[in-house]
Amino acid sequence: MNINWFPGHMHKAQKEIRQLLPEVDLVIEVLDARLPYSSQNPLLQKLRGQTPSIKLLNKSDLADPELNQLWIDELQKDKTIKAYAVNTSDSGLIKQIPQWCLQWFPEREVNKKPIQVMIMGIPNVGKSTIINIMAERTIARTGNEAAVTKRQQRIKLPGNVILHDTPGVLWPRFDNQNSAFRLAVTGGIKDHVVEAEDKAYFAAEYLILNYAELLKDRYSFDTVPPEPYELLVAIGQQRGALKAGGRVDLTRIANLFLNELRLGQIGRLTLETPKMMYQEEAEVAEQLRIKAEKKAARKAKFKG
Repeated sequence: MNINWFPGHMHKAQKEIRQLLPEVDLVIEVLDARLPYSSQNPLLQKLRGQTPSIKLLNKSDLADPELNQLWIDELQKDKTIKAYAVNTSDSGLIKQIPQWCLQWFPEREVNKKPIQVMIMGIPNVGKSTIINIMAERTIARTGNEAAVTKRQQRIKLPGNVILHDTPGVLWPRFDNQNSAFRLAVTGGIKDHVVEAEDKAYFAAEYLILNYAELLKDRYSFDTVPPEPYELLVAIGQQRGALKAGGRVDLTRIANLFLNELRLGQIGRLTLETPKMMYQEEAEVAEQLRIKAEKKAARKAKFKG
């Protein structure tokens, strides 16, 4: 199945971001530490140019600690980026963010000119909670589902930082379907868009290959079933998620499995690596090249 996402307010949000970017000194992008590549907005990468950026790897307490550092090193290969692993249960760390902004513009401590900062992030990445902690009051509405922030806000923070909040933006087309599925698995895409079983199979396949020991510990397996379907059936039998006749209720167990993954109950895990990012980018570029060639051939044939 292909995942595409076309909510109407996303186009408006992208337009607002395009208009605001030239006016800001710095961009904060809140990423999901479990998928730092898939939760980046490709539009921002194109529009930002040389504007400095702080990448916050939020939910880092749910992510693989070794891969947290690997991703920070990878992101900081771009000299206009500083990356930090954060989580919203460590409010002391979150409150340092205005100071991290000031480090880019030390002269502002002298001339007192405010630092104009835009903050953005995909839905359900924790952006609103971060804003509330920095502002030390409830400004942004929070919620455990995609697309809670609906409009732009302007917030004065300590350290002479003016924060421009933007609605959570997903892009209208996913060229990389692996990224789309990872976003669906972690809740960045609303749950009704993708079937629970499809998300659970995708996640199970990755965990079997990369986090078998965590699966063993969580579900008390002697050996981890080698296929996603077998894994979910085994968990369903263990948890008593059965229909009449003793068959496993796959929808119920898929939702339970996804919930445990999202809450970190299976363990700290990251769903992509820098190596996967480069590989998938090359594959997508090749797919788009073939698609463009076919389109050009169709046009030529039509004209002929």
